Amino acid sequence: MPNFVKKIDHIALVVDDIDEALAFWRDALGLPLSHMEDVPSEHSLVAFLPAKESEVELVEPTDEDSGVARFLRKRGPGMHHICFEVYDIEETMAHLRSQGIQLINEEPEIGTGGKKIAFIHPKSTKGVLVELYELTGEEPNIRLARARELAEQVRTSSQNAAASVRAAVSDYVRRLRNGDKNEED
Repeated sequence: MPNFVKKIDHIALVVDDIDEALAFWRDALGLPLSHMEDVPSEHSLVAFLPAKESEVELVEPTDEDSGVARFLRKRGPGMHHICFEVYDIEETMAHLRSQGIQLINEEPEIGTGGKKIAFIHPKSTKGVLVELYELTGEEPNIRLARARELAEQVRTSSQNAAASVRAAVSDYVRRLRNGDKNEED
């Protein structure tokens, strides 16, 4: 019997608030947070917490109409899927099709970090959504680009917040200098 699976790569958990979830997974349980990624194709923000050879991924939807958001509304926070790294995703998918297994994806897609991914429908697995993935050579470059994009978003948000504070302080000082005591602080 052929073996297509290298290892369990990660378990993905859907959460409604990543910061609240990190209070348990990182702060209480002690799993380190390696990084976070905005994944526009999945309309989600993902926190990656390595655990030796595997990871726990916390997935928060960023769009109320996304599949992850629908899953969260229907089932609440909890396990979303288990992911297996495979040697050859196309070969694995062909074998599964030949076994009558229902795949969600007809062809592999490019997922977080540039991995080739595909999902197996829970109807074929007795209720568990299963992700398959194969590493590609582009993964390090894509992860770096996404990390830079997220850092830029944080930097821009911080600059906007700082500008708002400066404007409020300037306005307050101007009102004090003008002796305008009738306005509320």
